[in-house]
Amino acid sequence: MTPEQFVAGLPKAELHMHIEGSIEPDLFLRLARRNDVAIRWDSEDALRAAYHFEDLQDFLDLYYDGCRVLVQACDFHDVTYAYLARAHADRVTHAEMFLGPQGHTSRGVPLATVMEGVLAAMAAAQTDLGITSGLIVVAQRHRSQDEALALLEALQPWYDRLLGFGLGGAEVGNPPSKFAEFFRRCRDRGFKAVAHAGEEGPAAYVREAVELLQVQRLDHGNACLDDPDLVGMLAQRRIPLTVCPLSNLKLRVVSSMSRHPLKQLMDAGLCVTVNSDDPSFFGGYVNENYLACQRALGLGLDELAGLARNSFEAAFIPAGQRQSSLASIDAWLAQARGAQACT
Repeated sequence: MTPEQFVAGLPKAELHMHIEGSIEPDLFLRLARRNDVAIRWDSEDALRAAYHFEDLQDFLDLYYDGCRVLVQACDFHDVTYAYLARAHADRVTHAEMFLGPQGHTSRGVPLATVMEGVLAAMAAAQTDLGITSGLIVVAQRHRSQDEALALLEALQPWYDRLLGFGLGGAEVGNPPSKFAEFFRRCRDRGFKAVAHAGEEGPAAYVREAVELLQVQRLDHGNACLDDPDLVGMLAQRRIPLTVCPLSNLKLRVVSSMSRHPLKQLMDAGLCVTVNSDDPSFFGGYVNENYLACQRALGLGLDELAGLARNSFEAAFIPAGQRQSSLASIDAWLAQARGAQACT
C-alpha cells in the first residue's frame, strides 16, 4: 500500500478549516454571477494566479474581498456543503469548521442568512454523506472586544447548534489578551474555546491563549517551540495544536516543507493534528497536507495514523464516536500492514 493509498483510506477528523476559505474558483465565479457582484477576475486561472501571498495580511486582504460573493443563505449553504462533500471524499468522518460572521454582517448580510445557510448544509451533509460536523464561530481579532461581545449576544438563537467560539485574523498587534472577557463569557455559557495563536505571532501569544483565554485547543501554535517551558505545559496538559502545513508554506511561515516544525512538535510529545486551513487558497485539502508532510518529513504509516488518532482525540465529539473512530484507524492500519506483508 503506497502512502497515497494509505492516506486516502485513513479515517480522520479535520479541526481547522475556514468555510469562507474553501470557495473553489469555479464556485466563486458562479456565486459572483448569481449575486451580480463585480470581481477583479474573469476566469478560474486568473483567480488562482492571485493566490500568491507575501504574508498573512496579504492573504486576508484577498480573503475578505472574496467574501463579497456570499450574499444569500443558499450561497453559504452551497459553500459549506461543497467543503463537506470534498472532505468526505478525503475520508474525513468529522469536521469542525470556522465561520466568521462579522465579515458578512459588517457588509449588510443578516446574521440569520449566514447561520441558517451554513447550519442547513451541515445537516444535509450528515444525512446525505454521513459526515458529522460542528461549527465554531470566530471573532475577528482586528475588531474590538465589544464587537465580539455583541456577536456573542446576537447568536443566542443558535446557541444549541454551536460548538464553540474562536479567535482569528491577523495576529500582529492583536494579542489574545485583548479578548479575555469575551472568552470568559463564552466559557460561562458552556461553549468550547479555541484560538489562533503562534502562526505569525510569538510564543507569548500562545501562552496568553492558554493561560488567559483558557482555550481547550490551539489553532496553529507553531511558535510554542520558542518557549521550552510552554511546550512542556502543552504536552503535560495535552492541549492539542491544529497545525496547517500547506498554509504555513503558502503564507511563508516556513520556507519549505522540509523545514516545517510538524515533526519537531510531534517529537516533543504534543497532540498535533494536520488540517487544511483555507484549502482553495493554499492548494490542498487535508489529504494533500498529510502527504506533503509525509514526503518532506519522511513520516511512516504509524506516524500518519498517530496524527489521525490525534484528530479524533482533539475533536469535540462524544466518547462513543471517538472510540469507534479510533478503532477504525486501527483497523485501517492493520489492513495496510497486512498489504505490506504480502508484497
